[in-house]
Amino acid sequence: MTVASRLALQASVVPSLSHNHHRFPRSYIISSPTTSKRSPRISCSISLSSAAATTTSIPWGCEVDSLENAEALQKWLSASGLPPQKMKIERVEVGERGLVALKNIRKGEKLLFVPPSLVITADSDWSCPEAGKVLKRNSVPDWPLLATYIISEASLMSKSRWSNYISALPRQPYSLLYWTRSELDRYLEASKIRERAIEMSNDVAGTYNDLKLRIFSKYPDLFPEEVFNMETFRWSFGILFSRLVRLPSMCGKVALVPWADMLNHSCEVETYLDYDKSSKGIVFTTDRQYQPGEQVFISYGKKSNGELLLSYGFVPEEGTNPSDSAELSLSLEKSDKCYKEKLEALRKHGLSASHCFPLQVTGWPVQMMAYAYLVVSPPSMLRQFDELAAAASSKTGARQDIRFPELDGQALRFILDNCEASIAKYSKFLQESGSMDLDFTSPKQLNRRLFLKQLAVNLCYSERRILHRTQYILRRRLRDMRTDELRAPRIFDGFWNLFK
Repeated sequence: MTVASRLALQASVVPSLSHNHHRFPRSYIISSPTTSKRSPRISCSISLSSAAATTTSIPWGCEVDSLENAEALQKWLSASGLPPQKMKIERVEVGERGLVALKNIRKGEKLLFVPPSLVITADSDWSCPEAGKVLKRNSVPDWPLLATYIISEASLMSKSRWSNYISALPRQPYSLLYWTRSELDRYLEASKIRERAIEMSNDVAGTYNDLKLRIFSKYPDLFPEEVFNMETFRWSFGILFSRLVRLPSMCGKVALVPWADMLNHSCEVETYLDYDKSSKGIVFTTDRQYQPGEQVFISYGKKSNGELLLSYGFVPEEGTNPSDSAELSLSLEKSDKCYKEKLEALRKHGLSASHCFPLQVTGWPVQMMAYAYLVVSPPSMLRQFDELAAAASSKTGARQDIRFPELDGQALRFILDNCEASIAKYSKFLQESGSMDLDFTSPKQLNRRLFLKQLAVNLCYSERRILHRTQYILRRRLRDMRTDELRAPRIFDGFWNLFK
């Protein structure tokens, strides 16, 4: 599952390589920016399988562009109860593999009809029943249970009912889980998504270590370490992050839906997977028509470019994602005379001394203004600290329409200063990215570094674009406020002259 946009690849490469690069299945073509000047452009081709190479190879799955495994999956699904389809798996321009229309598909038509018997959930039967019983006896939540389930079934190879499905899964899932810490620090230093990627990686490691301590070490025959280890858990969680769906009509149950997870994402569609009670299958309803040969898309949800990179490993083209956002961090100043009182109020409502707010081209959340009010509020407003902190949180029942006109100027200036500081970080990274030392020792390493670097560059351009828009709005509001302040005395003087 991946994105409906062609990734642009721009970088400064060692001259001898830029003229003699290898031919790979998928090309990344440079597109020039519409609003800002970028570094010199080159054309380059990269194989995602080589670009995403890791130090440890997973013994199951396939290369991301393998059609042989995908076609075997389709045959197995058809033999196991999947109805005849109006789509087939093909290599596609967008997403390596995807589902392509075999015949005309109408707008509003239901497709897929994957029966529940071909869907993997926390209730699925284990090929090794004892392993499943141990996990359920220990009340393991759905996500780690499913991660363990996939590894267990994968290790059984052809003995597992799901062997054809697992063989068609990518050996290297698209996810920031597969970026090293140094790569996250190097390429995503300007973006707040870096912190979330580190948190995600730590959560996966913590989950594995907890399972190892509480369960795996006590049942080594069921969970041998050569199978259930950190690398295989990184793989299985990568699969879950990029392929697991929540089905609203099945009480929000999370599931892996073979065949359906071959559908790629487009920011231009709004249709999603769900269980259809009338047909008793997993379906989606098209919101546009497709001609034979066209790739069919669904939506992975209203996610920002950073969130799409985090879980799925791609970045839509700049300006094409209406749900895109950039996070802006605001913080209390420790030099504030009321720092302790303000921090106490924030903590009471689940916030901290530093908090990130999502900015969009269309505006920012009202909670951010309340947070800014709290930061700039003087000691004389001590009684309002709790009210402001409540408004800055997203708790139900808190007032969201709080206004303090006398603080508007200071609050907007505070947000603007933080916005411009963030823009400076993005600009510095983008300026340095053209001459960034790629530190490679082989063509495969070069491909990987180029690929990761370009994803980071694409993300930075899209997030900086939103910050620039926010900067423009803030500056205009502050300018209008100054204009109004200057206009008021002139109006008063005009009235005074009338009575002279």
